[in-house]
Parts: sequence; C-alpha cells; structure tokens
Amino acid sequence: MPSSTIRITVNGAAHDIDAAPDTPLLYVLRDDLGLTGPKFGCGLGQCGACMVHIDGAAVHSCRTPLSAAARGPITTIEGLGTPEKPHPVQQAFIDEQAAQCGYCMNGMIMSAAALLAKTKSPTRQQIRSTLNGNLCRCGTHMRIVRAVERAASLGASQSGGSDE
Repeated sequence: MPSSTIRITVNGAAHDIDAAPDTPLLYVLRDDLGLTGPKFGCGLGQCGACMVHIDGAAVHSCRTPLSAAARGPITTIEGLGTPEKPHPVQQAFIDEQAAQCGYCMNGMIMSAAALLAKTKSPTRQQIRSTLNGNLCRCGTHMRIVRAVERAASLGASQSGGSDE
C-alpha cells in the first residue's frame, strides 16, 4: 500500500507520520518515534507486550494499523508517568517489586491503568480478567495482582497520563 501522511498524537505531542496506513502502530512508535516501552512480543495481539492506550482504551499496538491509531490520543508507558513522578500503577509495581525480567511490564501496567481509569475499586477477579491478555513468563503474577490492588487503593483512577 502506498504511504501517506497520517497525523497522530502520542503522549501529548502531534506527529506527522509518512507511512502506509496499514503499518502497525508498534513499528511507528518504536522505529519512527523512538518509544521503546511498547515491546514486540508475538505480533499477534496475544501477549500484551505492545499495549498502549488509544483514547483511554488499552489496545495491542502490533495489530492496530496506523490509520486506526489516528482516531484518538495515544499514550505509551513513557507518557503515563515520569521517573520523577510515576503514575500510581507504576509506583505500585515498584513498591510490590512486581517485575523480574520486565518484558511484560509495559502491557501489564498499561492494561492495569486502563482498568483503574474506568473501575475505581476492581475486584481481584476483574484484575485477573483484565491481565489475562498479558503473558508473563517470570512468575510474578501474584506480585502483579497485588500491585494493581495497591494502585487501586491509592486512587490510581483519579490520576492520569495524557489520555485520561
């Protein structure tokens, strides 16, 4: 498909991207914009490593074409919080030591942040259901669930990045 210029807003900044409309958003984020938080895992939308928010909803950027990404503001994990002021979900993951290798953390955090933006006090089952689409091979699942519960108790639904 021939390339065209598509305007997307990522982490509050507008970008004109010259690419084919069916280019996966993940490739644009990593290759064109240098945002390495979203990871290439499976390329099939099954592992969650590539998760971003589009208009507040968690989506797999490996399966989202650039043309569809233009429908709303995009937030990557880089735009969720900063090292100086992490988003409450990021801080809870740090506090619970929920990461081992860290490869899945992007998807886990982005999925959890989207859940907490919509559900102030999710049940453990809602948390598990939300995180079900994110694969972790390190075995930190219980720490991850505790981190999301901690973030909910700290009011993560009231704090937000550029997409909320």
